[in-house]
Amino acid sequence: MNMPPRSPAARGALPPEGARSALGRPSGLTLMWLKFAWQNTLRNRRRSLVTVSIAALGTAGILLAGGFALFTYQSLAEAAARQSGHLVLGQPAQFTSEEDTPLQHGLENVAALRERLLADPQVRSVLPRVEFSGLISNGDKSVVMMGLGVEPDSEFSVKGPFLSMRAGDVLASGVAEPEIMMGDALARNLKAQPGSSLTLLASTSDGALNALDVRVKGVFSTGVPEVDKRLVYADIATAQKLLNSQKVSTVGVFLTRMEQTQPAQARMAAANPTLTVQTWEDQAFFYKSVRDLYNRIFGALGAIIGLIVVFVVTNAMSMAIIERTREIGTLRAMGTLPQQLLTTLSLEGMVLGGVGALSGAAISLGVSVFLYLVPVEMPPPPGSTKGYPLSISIEPTMYLATIAAMVALTMLASAWVARKTVNMPVVQALAHT
Repeated sequence: MNMPPRSPAARGALPPEGARSALGRPSGLTLMWLKFAWQNTLRNRRRSLVTVSIAALGTAGILLAGGFALFTYQSLAEAAARQSGHLVLGQPAQFTSEEDTPLQHGLENVAALRERLLADPQVRSVLPRVEFSGLISNGDKSVVMMGLGVEPDSEFSVKGPFLSMRAGDVLASGVAEPEIMMGDALARNLKAQPGSSLTLLASTSDGALNALDVRVKGVFSTGVPEVDKRLVYADIATAQKLLNSQKVSTVGVFLTRMEQTQPAQARMAAANPTLTVQTWEDQAFFYKSVRDLYNRIFGALGAIIGLIVVFVVTNAMSMAIIERTREIGTLRAMGTLPQQLLTTLSLEGMVLGGVGALSGAAISLGVSVFLYLVPVEMPPPPGSTKGYPLSISIEPTMYLATIAAMVALTMLASAWVARKTVNMPVVQALAHT
């Protein structure tokens, strides 16, 4: 039976003389040689397919893990900025020293400070805050609490729905009767519900003990059980009345965009030299801890995956080069320089790594888009009762850097395993069996 003739490259034969001479020119990395590199990878398709598949899975794994980490960072950063404000202004001692009495390091004349801050066109809102602690009692039982005095209308309007209401309603500004919102675990502990009357007890700013009767307006959950056991929200006027002071602890500044944080910090620090201006990141200890932990975990994971891909490509190219040692010797006998052969074999590694990296990027992109279209809920993390959506960020810079790194690693691996064979004496290479 007559078989159709195969092309020289398909048979593993030498490329034509014109193509070989192209290696001697500065533009040796021509499409023609890239084509021959591609055809050489097809000599053993099963081996090439395995190599490309592992490179694709490795690339997809790196991109998916990196995208998940980026999404986590972005989510935590937005949550932290929404909680404290993009910038937080206070007395220097407020951030460095413990107070002997409540509001010892508080801010005075907040109205004038707010007016100056709101003059900045990038400032969306300014929210004062009073932090206090003490006891909350139902008459029979007293429990330690952590209190936050806020401006309810502005607070819940600017921050959005950051609390899950279990019962009742959120606080409102301008109410004559003192009202509070409390965590659901604290409410269960005191057997309180919306409409219940409780008493707040705390030390005033001059060291005396003060008590204030309040009514429960709502019960909420932050998703963190330990916080829900202690947290109480009150109107800022109620908190100042309890502490017998008109000061506030800090002022949170909300900007129109996250990217404006650093320039705005510099402007406000220059305009208010007696105050300390911290960013949301300075206040976000949980965010920094998670970021440091994930950087180490995913950094190590990426390095391991990269090593696996390099070893697989190295193994595939080693086998291919051993099988073609006589062919390499023939090319050397015809005048091809070792550096030219090294470049050609590196191109084969680039083809394997490049196809695998592009395939892995396509897989990662497909999975990321799928998760946007079909949301998947992750279980609650340790210390929380709320799950979160599994999303993968699509960052073009990360995709380009990963593909470039994968191609560079496979090219270097191919060149490293080929260097000995291409420098082998011609007679020894031709006699290789």
